[in-house]
Amino acid sequence: MKRNLLTLLAASAIALGGFVALQAQPGPGGHGPWHGHEFGLEGITEKLNLTSDQQTKVQPILDAAKPQIRAIHQEAMQKMKTVIDNTLSQIRPLLTADQQKKLDAIQKAHQDMMNAHKELHDATQE
Repeated sequence: MKRNLLTLLAASAIALGGFVALQAQPGPGGHGPWHGHEFGLEGITEKLNLTSDQQTKVQPILDAAKPQIRAIHQEAMQKMKTVIDNTLSQIRPLLTADQQKKLDAIQKAHQDMMNAHKELHDATQE
């Protein structure tokens, strides 16, 4: 039972890591999934009903914040990957040989998914 729980935890960590990593990947046009949203800044000019003069003044401020937000997000994703990798390295010795093979298969499937996503992204950039 304990091993099943550990396997489930490992699979969940990998799946979550994959989901988060995918979310961090730029989408078509080189923009992340929050392009235009920038973590809460989505449509701020429309929501506040800013005048065109206000929009002209606000847009450079928003544009300056976007790279900072992306950098923070990317750093957080890398830290999470480190934690997930560390967690799995601690769990792995507790697994049976069959469970380790299953974990390897899950990790390979995750890597294949990430590679396919990157290929798709690269193809849409051409």
